[in-house]
Amino acid sequence: MNIKNIHNVYFLGIGGIGMSAIARYYNTFGKNVAGYDKVSKPLTDELISEGIHIHFEDHLENIPIEFKNKENTLVVYTPAIPKDHKELNYFINKGFEVKKRSEVLGMISQEKRCIAVAGTHGKTTITTMIAHLMRQSRMGCNAFLGGISKNYNTNHLVDKESKYVVVEADEFDRSFLQLKPQKAIITAVDADHLDIYFDEFDLKDTFKQFIDQVNSGGKLLIKTNLDFVVPQRDDIEIYTYSLGDKSDFRAENIRIEGGLYVFDFIGIKGRINNLKLGLPGLLNVENAIAAIAMASMSGVHNDEIFNSLGNFKGIQRRFDYQIQRDDFVFIDDYAHHPEELKASISSAKELFKDKKIIGIFQPHLYTRTRDFASGFAESLELLDEIILLDIYPAREEPIPGVTSELIFNKIKNSNKTLCKNVELLELLKDKDPEVLMTLGAGDIDELVEPIKKLFKKG
Repeated sequence: MNIKNIHNVYFLGIGGIGMSAIARYYNTFGKNVAGYDKVSKPLTDELISEGIHIHFEDHLENIPIEFKNKENTLVVYTPAIPKDHKELNYFINKGFEVKKRSEVLGMISQEKRCIAVAGTHGKTTITTMIAHLMRQSRMGCNAFLGGISKNYNTNHLVDKESKYVVVEADEFDRSFLQLKPQKAIITAVDADHLDIYFDEFDLKDTFKQFIDQVNSGGKLLIKTNLDFVVPQRDDIEIYTYSLGDKSDFRAENIRIEGGLYVFDFIGIKGRINNLKLGLPGLLNVENAIAAIAMASMSGVHNDEIFNSLGNFKGIQRRFDYQIQRDDFVFIDDYAHHPEELKASISSAKELFKDKKIIGIFQPHLYTRTRDFASGFAESLELLDEIILLDIYPAREEPIPGVTSELIFNKIKNSNKTLCKNVELLELLKDKDPEVLMTLGAGDIDELVEPIKKLFKKG
């Protein structure tokens, strides 16, 4: 496929975070962009405001006429689109150029020097940090992010003059095997997506394949002490990072000043003292070490890193403060794996040591609930009170016997409640929380604004 001959790009599942970034890319470069999504949401509203035509019903008559010309139309779809989708099957049966999102991202990334961030946790934060550090430097960058950057209010950054593209390398559906990065990071290799992978060993083998994809002469940065055997490659440079003192890139003298983390960065090119980070949790200090290391290895100067890290605002739905008052704090977080829940809740406990924390968690996927029920229960027990919502199915069909009760029954903390989404606001009216957290990757984000209104003063 020669993209120069493509005039129209049609997206099936355009409202997804990864799909929307690619849609914005093609829209920026003057292609005619349109698409379908199952439901309207703030992100699709933004795409429409940017001139992209979107509809929300799976009917062939909704496809704009110009996108029915297969000679100059590329169709991009997400694996979340069901196999019986009418529009998808129309394009396939008519012989259109139809590609998965991961394939298209792989093609785009080969046009630049690709920095890919992989791992079962932390990749969105690190990817967005790297993009910010490079964007604020003379290097610049293009970026495809797995979340909405609060600095730029988008998940796609364009710099036509920069030779770099920073991408989130998603292990779901083995998507990251479409990438051939010049530099790569691996943050974590914990069991996940066991609806895609046979088991944890299969997942780890696929991460090894991803490492094999790094271009000869490239660089790999991997978190120290992962339960993961790194394949030996003599043709790339391999480095480690962590908060500990045995890594190539690490932090020293970590402290909290004025509510911010302050630390010294130690790397292969020396150190940067007194860096400030506005994100909560030691985990984010470690994420910053990875981002700084990669930015430094990509040519960003120490003074540029020092000046830009402190104004990094984070990502929407990643420990995202919605209300911050002396008497009440409301935090929204995307955490949907036991390790992510543990990190998010632990960060809140660290910040609000003497306050009662109520967490509302919506499990994501039947398979993930089935496979990690005990881990979810253990992480949720860190909360003072737990409100557990029904499972958000996403792309999956129900599994007999798999409900939120699997987690609920394993939670040892008796201060727990099972609740339907539609009943949540009524339940919260009887609560007087000091710290409230919404947690999950499903449609729990649709409850954030109603909750804010409920607890808004005046």
